[in-house]
Amino acid sequence: MDINARNLFGSSPSAVSVTNFLKEIDPRAEALIPEVKAYPDMVYYNYHRLGISLQFAPRGGYKPKAGLARDQLKDDCLRLEGIDIYNELKPRSDSGRPETPGRSAPPAFSPCPLLPLRIPRAASAHGEGSTQSSMNIAANTTGKEFVSWLGEPCRKGGGTGPSSGSINIWCEWSKEGIMVEFGGTEARGPQAWERGKDAVWRVVTVFPPRE
Repeated sequence: MDINARNLFGSSPSAVSVTNFLKEIDPRAEALIPEVKAYPDMVYYNYHRLGISLQFAPRGGYKPKAGLARDQLKDDCLRLEGIDIYNELKPRSDSGRPETPGRSAPPAFSPCPLLPLRIPRAASAHGEGSTQSSMNIAANTTGKEFVSWLGEPCRKGGGTGPSSGSINIWCEWSKEGIMVEFGGTEARGPQAWERGKDAVWRVVTVFPPRE
């Protein structure tokens, strides 16, 4: 499914365009009620059932207090600045077969039902006349596929420290307005960057392109 989220940037939480976007994913009313996490520099609208999190940045000097509820926020002072799209990662054993689920807590976000999704690339990044003006992202898309589409990332991090406690590797293509966090055992630990090409994405963040 196409996800042309770039048209939504700059919208307020109550904008009709934002509501319509969410309804395209799931029209059920209960799925459209967000968990709101407010901080002075960013407000997150988390739609767990949709596998989507919307990031709204305060404008005009507005600094919401941490912990404010949805009805306490000033919508006209918030503008959409980023969208997180979540994937479902199925643990695999060394044999490559899915492992038997353990007693770990369920994931905070369901996988986004839009998968596989097509995200248009930023025109300023791929250039006019490019044959690849969009990316088709499936649930099993790996790091090497993102690099083949977008080239080497301008920023990256994570992957250091012990496998049990390190941050997963992530890559950012600022001119494309795309950041990807990878998941699974390939995405963390001392050899994460050597194995990262085979790591499957966990979160794709779309934001306004920047230099």
